[in-house]
Amino acid sequence: IPSVSNIVPESCLLIVVGLLVGGLIKGVGEKPPILKSDIFFLFLLPPIILDAGYFLPLRPFTENLGTILIFAVVGTLWNAFFLGGLMYAVCQLGGPGLNHIGLLANLLFGSIISAVDPVAVLAVFEEIHINELLHILVFGESLLNDAVTVVLYHLFEEFANFEQVTILDIILGFLSFFVVSLGGVLVGVIYGVIAAFTSRFTSHIRVIEPLFVFLYSYMAYLSAELFHLSGIMALIAAGVVMRPYVEANISHKSHTTIKYFLKMWSSVSETLIFIFLGVSTVAGHHYWNWTFVISTLFFCLIARVLGVLVLTWFINKFRIVKLTPKDQFIIAYGGLRGAIAFSLGYLLDYEHFSMRDMFLTAIITVIFFTVFVQGMTIRPLVDLLAVKKKQETKRSINEEIHTQFLDHLLTGIEDICGHYGHHHWKDKLNRFNKKYVKKCLIAGERSKEPQLIAFYHKMEMKQAIELVESGGIGKIPSAVSTVSIQNINPQTLPLERVLPALSKDKEEEIRKILRTNLQKTRQRLRSYNRHTLVADPYEEAWNQMLLRRQKARQLEQKMNNYLTVPAHRVDSPTMSRARIGSDPLAYEPKEDSENLPIITIDPASPQSPESVDLMSEEPKGCSGLPPSPEEDEEGLVMRVKEPSSPGTDDVFTPGTSDSPSNQRMLRCLSDPGPRPEPEEGEPFIPKGQ
Repeated sequence: IPSVSNIVPESCLLIVVGLLVGGLIKGVGEKPPILKSDIFFLFLLPPIILDAGYFLPLRPFTENLGTILIFAVVGTLWNAFFLGGLMYAVCQLGGPGLNHIGLLANLLFGSIISAVDPVAVLAVFEEIHINELLHILVFGESLLNDAVTVVLYHLFEEFANFEQVTILDIILGFLSFFVVSLGGVLVGVIYGVIAAFTSRFTSHIRVIEPLFVFLYSYMAYLSAELFHLSGIMALIAAGVVMRPYVEANISHKSHTTIKYFLKMWSSVSETLIFIFLGVSTVAGHHYWNWTFVISTLFFCLIARVLGVLVLTWFINKFRIVKLTPKDQFIIAYGGLRGAIAFSLGYLLDYEHFSMRDMFLTAIITVIFFTVFVQGMTIRPLVDLLAVKKKQETKRSINEEIHTQFLDHLLTGIEDICGHYGHHHWKDKLNRFNKKYVKKCLIAGERSKEPQLIAFYHKMEMKQAIELVESGGIGKIPSAVSTVSIQNINPQTLPLERVLPALSKDKEEEIRKILRTNLQKTRQRLRSYNRHTLVADPYEEAWNQMLLRRQKARQLEQKMNNYLTVPAHRVDSPTMSRARIGSDPLAYEPKEDSENLPIITIDPASPQSPESVDLMSEEPKGCSGLPPSPEEDEEGLVMRVKEPSSPGTDDVFTPGTSDSPSNQRMLRCLSDPGPRPEPEEGEPFIPKGQ
């Protein structure tokens, strides 16, 4: 039902389905299953996080890493302590039912409920198609705040068992945050490198290539959880590290398998999590306390809004692209809670936390409010505030070249200024990666392939796949690269040759890519698609013809300037008829046009009076219409005399100027006569112009 799914997010509908299923099971008299924490953390959560980490948009993530870390670490700490402190105050003032809840228990509850949930954020933000900056800020925060949540949760859980908490315990707890987060990242990086190295040797067994990606990623998650490190950070690090090297080694079929299997796996996990949330709500034991639940909900919203406003004010002092008030509102409003908070609450022990049922009831209330109310209203609010949406565009060779150029330019500027900034360290990392890491982790010649050619092959392959999937197999260009064909049908690789830094073939391939992708600016096509530009066989001939025409025009203009030829003027019909009658072959007048008197000049001796030849000339004013002032000022229009045929004498051969009529015209030229208004009309156009 599209009309329903446009208004209500999928996560809300799945929770409703879970509530109905749970109610049905309970109505039959059976006990509904509850979402156990072990099932959630070991089986349902890893696929979603691996999918997010493996396909993480790395460039926007790294460019906004500082902002994301501030929101994830400082923001989560602020939410946990602000909420825990205020809830402790509420418990002290709330009457006999809440007096027994201590400060540590409230701080533990604050740490559970404060973290933004990546599953809920993904479910809602993927549907509203928010712009890339806001999506990566909220989603990045939800991924990286796991380390803070894990540390605070285990810290307060341990402190609850202590009789007295010393300053040393607090310092060790603070240091454990770095151990948990950086340790998780380190575990992920190690397994990512092992996965990339393993994929180097799988060219003869393509079938099991996807298995290594899933196996090593899951082992990274389990190894991190085994030592109480951040499993989510380990999974993200493993996915980010292994992807570029694994994709260069594996076949195209394996790449497609990984992509679709991860999407399917994460989608199934997400569906099960939200359905289980609904079922667990019906099946679980609840203890409802109005004061505690409403206070939790209210303080959650207040803490989120205050945290975002204060942190954004601080962040904007250092950001080039500032976060606008609209962006701040979406970041604050997008802080959704989900199944991670529920599972952490479910893990609490009854012996030490007798108020566990009340905590779970408050957690479920907050989850339902954020997912239903905020999740359903965020789409209309995005439209109402006219927040920039995500633009689905594919990168072209042109964009890739200019992006690389700007990166190098900014690195050079930083070096000149002596400032070691973001671009400087990124360039160092790229050089190290190209010089050492790629040679170890990528098999064959692909490790030495220039970045531009690698990107072109990837784009070419995408285009070929789209054409195959759409049924346009006949439209695949003939220039599909050998590497792309190798990926589709793997062949035995030749023995590795010692290659120079950039071979002539690679240079020629780069030139060809640039020619075909960057010299299309003057083409005007009826239907334009930058990925399916077809070479025009007539383009070269057409360009040559345009150049010849342009040269002819320039030559003609130079000749006219040399002969000091003025512009054509309006002429009377009588003069036109006289001129056509004198030499009908030399002139071809337009319809209703009036022609000018023309003097033919021999360019060999333009100064000699013998070279001036009056052809069918009439005096101004002799035709009954006196000349205009403009005609008087500009004089006569002259044209070059045709060269005489060999064997004729220009002096003694009688010409048309010796006739009596021409003599009469010459006498009339000396008398300009009165000057009436000039006539309207088209200028005379000679042949050949």
